[in-house]
Amino acid sequence: MFGDLRTLNSLNKVISFKKKVKKNNFKLIYCPPSTLICPLAKILKKTPIEVGAQNCHESKNYGAFTGNVNSRMLKNVGAKYVILGHSENRQLGENDRLINLKINAAIESGLKVIFCIGETLHEKRKKITKQILSKQIIKGLNKIKNKKKILIAYEPVWAIGSGLIPKKSELFETINYIKSKIKGVKVLYGGSVNPKNINNLKDINNIDGFLIGGASQVSNNFIDIIKKTYN
Repeated sequence: MFGDLRTLNSLNKVISFKKKVKKNNFKLIYCPPSTLICPLAKILKKTPIEVGAQNCHESKNYGAFTGNVNSRMLKNVGAKYVILGHSENRQLGENDRLINLKINAAIESGLKVIFCIGETLHEKRKKITKQILSKQIIKGLNKIKNKKKILIAYEPVWAIGSGLIPKKSELFETINYIKSKIKGVKVLYGGSVNPKNINNLKDINNIDGFLIGGASQVSNNFIDIIKKTYN
């Protein structure tokens, strides 16, 4: 929950940087609050940067859901992606069944999904990370046929905003486990990614990208992360 119309001016540096980079072997996606999707999509229309949303309602149809925004509405104002299953929304009560309904509605509306999964510190200490991830994947993607429209974002809940990240060996093993559960899927890592730890993270060669939170709010930090990543 960050940003207003003036904040969009800070993206000029990132847009300029992306245009100058001759390599197109990496993708940038901004997922702002719903209030900024339409103006941001207009700004980024002639750039290689794409726009997503942070969440959506589980119904793709209009209805008596005051205050909510569905995937059909997001698509209409320029979103191409939507983040679903984020740990902060899970902590507010979203369960696997609800997330599954949202994923299905988003795909039917023509959006690609960034599907977040991850364990809490308590679950990690109990050494049930794989069981938790397996449950989230199986229930979250139940009856979802078009898995090509899905990116998985592994975000350990205990790493978000804490400055902590998993050990290299642990992260490599966990990403491999996720890929063994869903063949052909790309897996992003999210959780306290910043310019200081990106060099260590990028060396883990089974990570396909990053879901970046706080560090994306400052253009110079974000560009620094991109420079250290895309090569």
